[in-house]
Amino acid sequence: MCFSVNVNLVKDELENRYGATFLDPDNYRPSYYYHAFNFPELPAVCSGSPDKIQLLKWGLIPSWTKTSVDAAEVRLKTFNARSESIQDKHSFANSFISKRCLIPVKGFFEWHHNGREKTPWYIYHFNNDVMSLAGLYDEWTDETGNLFRTFSIITADANTLLAEIHNSKKRMPVVLEQSSEKNWIDLSLSKSEAMDLLKAIPSENFKAHTIGPLINSRTAEKNSPEVISPYSYGNLLI
Repeated sequence: MCFSVNVNLVKDELENRYGATFLDPDNYRPSYYYHAFNFPELPAVCSGSPDKIQLLKWGLIPSWTKTSVDAAEVRLKTFNARSESIQDKHSFANSFISKRCLIPVKGFFEWHHNGREKTPWYIYHFNNDVMSLAGLYDEWTDETGNLFRTFSIITADANTLLAEIHNSKKRMPVVLEQSSEKNWIDLSLSKSEAMDLLKAIPSENFKAHTIGPLINSRTAEKNSPEVISPYSYGNLLI
């Protein structure tokens, strides 16, 4: 599972990192906290135009969706795509073949369960580098001609670190090795070669720490460095 990410990355940082230019820089808004259920628009590097950074909305709407009612329902189920089943799921199968993307993030959030208590954690690259999440995207046009470009983040079985943190589901987003990023959006790659990229990279690639209760607030402003700042819960150990 992956429903919350930090994309506090400025335009120049993203363009330099991916060797690509923004299609719509004026509408991009960096944020320390994006949550899938708010259907945010995030930057992405897509297989269709790898030299461009474009904005996609979270919650994939397949191109075959018939109505806006159907679209509203399906996108609540497509924030994530399980790597094990993307070739078989109707919502993802076509995108896996023809529409793959990279979703840049600075980090992501997961919760550790201890009985009824849930403790938030922030996970990021051990060098604090930009990470690329493996994603799928699609394009859908509604009944009035409006075009929606949307995406889903692929998840896999968690590595050792994430299995301990996200102990309820033991899942994590697929973070691609930097050397594999261009391969993931290369559509000449065979299905088996693409599938081989969708594995959890080792725990040594990440750092993690507990964060404060701000992230659990329904009303607080979360686009703040405070949301990723270390916070101690006393005797909690991982």
